[in-house]
Amino acid sequence: MILLILAAQAAAPAPTTAEPSRFAQCAALAADAPDRAIEQANQWQMLGGGAEARQCIGLAYAAQERWIPAATAFEQAARQAEISQQTSPAALWVQAGNARLAGGEAQAARAAFNAALARGELTGAPLGEAHLDRARATVALGELAGARGDIDKALALVPEDPLAWLLSATLARRQNDLARAQQDIDEAARRSPDDASVALEAGNIAILAGAPAAARAAWQGAILNQPGSAAAVTAAAQLKQLDAESATPEG
Repeated sequence: MILLILAAQAAAPAPTTAEPSRFAQCAALAADAPDRAIEQANQWQMLGGGAEARQCIGLAYAAQERWIPAATAFEQAARQAEISQQTSPAALWVQAGNARLAGGEAQAARAAFNAALARGELTGAPLGEAHLDRARATVALGELAGARGDIDKALALVPEDPLAWLLSATLARRQNDLARAQQDIDEAARRSPDDASVALEAGNIAILAGAPAAARAAWQGAILNQPGSAAAVTAAAQLKQLDAESATPEG
């Protein structure tokens, strides 16, 4: 699922550290051998590894897609960093939020993103991505109207991120604002023309707008662009349904 991929990407290490070589080694080990990384990071923690050691534990759990233990480790790291200032607490809260979101805990995820944004440390692209992450959590909670503000802030801060435009288009479609949905999916497609998720959403918007031919072309594009992906599988199902409806005689 795209959500799991995004959460794993959000867990990529980018700290400002007192011991960069040790953290870098632990983070690399977390990606390649997470069990060993957890063992070594726990030993490091007992020796005073602090927030960095806990962050490495979180990275290792994330590599195993054990999202809730990962989130717990990132939250512990964030709280420790708030005291020690060893690394950025805000970045750690973002990692915690993404892990919570990947684990299906949207309420806890939003709380983590709130904590990250409340610190006022994030600027530029990281700030935009944090707003986008909080919007994803808000949508997962079914609060569509509440997500629009964060998505619009993300679009202003990271306008070249196709995901921001894709999520904005999806939100607009779900709110029955098809004009905004079409505008934003066009922007997403311009930035990521081969993304099956973008093509899938373009088809979803087209079918609601009464353009089945355009929907068919978009869904076929999703399948061709990234065969076997989750978006391609969904697009194939949508095409099958469209074919069935087209074959059903009216009246």
